[in-house]
Amino acid sequence: MEKIMKGKVARKGKYYVYMVQCRDGTYYTGYSNDLKSRIALHNRGNSAKYLRGKLPVKLVYAKEYHYYKNALRGERNIKTLNREQKKRLIRIYASNTCENSE
Repeated sequence: MEKIMKGKVARKGKYYVYMVQCRDGTYYTGYSNDLKSRIALHNRGNSAKYLRGKLPVKLVYAKEYHYYKNALRGERNIKTLNREQKKRLIRIYASNTCENSE
């Protein structure tokens, strides 16, 4: 999904770390350079094995990064959080998203 220019992966651009909530209430964290397409891909069942049988998923958290490595680091950091910490992060994201949409 990354832009390839003359055999090299583009390291700059828009990258997103995201968290989706599965039908069974569990969370899945990933990264992408096209968030909308990735969520659609998940919901079609053409992505992570973890999500099989847990569809549909709902986006509950997203953060934009400008560098690929920072997005990978962000994903890794979220994956180390426990469930309560993830819920807190989701609540903060939701409250910030609501404030920005008003």
